[in-house]
Amino acid sequence: MRRKRPESLTEREQEILQLIWSGLKNKEIAERLVISVKTVEAHRANMMKKVRVSNAAQLLNAAIQEGLIQVR
Repeated sequence: MRRKRPESLTEREQEILQLIWSGLKNKEIAERLVISVKTVEAHRANMMKKVRVSNAAQLLNAAIQEGLIQVR
């Protein structure tokens, strides 16, 4: 059973989520934020766990529904 509200995302997770939404790959996100690709992957995995989804498309869909990303 899904809870109505996922755990809140950290500022960094929100930043990475917005970059994923922008179409950047993990390597591009890592370069832009000056962090390792492994760190980006860890943030992505943490976000998917918090939102209770199993892939990036579901993550973005849930983020839109919860108002976590700005759709332009």
